Amino acid sequence: MKEFNITVVPTNNSKILKFEANHFLVKGNYELKNIDEAKNSPLAQQLFYLPFIKTVYISGNFIALERFDIVEWDDVKDEVAQQLVEYLNAGQPVVNEDDTKKKEPITVYAEVTPNPAVMKFVSNKRIVPTTYEFKNIDEAKDSLLAQELFHFPFVKEVFFDENYVSVSKYDVAEWEGITMQLREFIRDFLADGKEVVSQAAIQKSKETEEQNSAQVHYDDTSKQIIDILDEYVKPAVASDGGNILFQSYEEDTKTVNVILQGACSGCPSSTFTLKNGIETMLKNMMGDKVNEVVAING
Repeated sequence: MKEFNITVVPTNNSKILKFEANHFLVKGNYELKNIDEAKNSPLAQQLFYLPFIKTVYISGNFIALERFDIVEWDDVKDEVAQQLVEYLNAGQPVVNEDDTKKKEPITVYAEVTPNPAVMKFVSNKRIVPTTYEFKNIDEAKDSLLAQELFHFPFVKEVFFDENYVSVSKYDVAEWEGITMQLREFIRDFLADGKEVVSQAAIQKSKETEEQNSAQVHYDDTSKQIIDILDEYVKPAVASDGGNILFQSYEEDTKTVNVILQGACSGCPSSTFTLKNGIETMLKNMMGDKVNEVVAING
């Protein structure tokens, strides 16, 4: 039977102390913020009975503990180290890893957009192959993530692009009170490996796009406009959590009709962006072929 020793190692964060063992403890990496999250770790559950333990980190051959301010580590570190030695040498489990569902290493961060009613939640992995917009829960039948987001009473609309989710809220809530909740919910959903949009819906979108490409024959001016929007405009609006779609070109009035999605839809600054950004660009690049750009949904 292995005999465990513990070495106390300071970290750059004065609130976090590492307790290194002389043998490996676990295969995975675990960050546990409360006793409920520690249901698969008997050791972490025991540690949370110490009133000054805020967070438990378990990885490889060490246990790192974050404390609340009610104590200083110098006053309790030896007691904690001794408790860990006794626990480990009693042969008790650190984490029941067979019972712990392996989660993907997902990070999600929140990013403000020009639209004060929309927050963008960006993932470190691709979540959908193309854009999807849901105005209500009925439209979200093919997306479990969108359905679950609509269960939050303050969620108004949901928009997906390749690696992010844009959430539009009702005025009843302020971002300061809900951003962390939404960020963690989206991160946990993705980490569990759940489908953001069903495979059937993705295939249907692909087929619809192919059919539209085969059926719609744009004139040369429309093709030029689409190319400019794709190359210069879409990346910019995507960085703001939205999307722009070419709808039509009216040759007689020289009007370009577009559809705004995500953070761009209903944004107070969208009119300014259309007139002083997109419209000006198209006029400069296409001369007298373009007179006006109009968002048909706003």
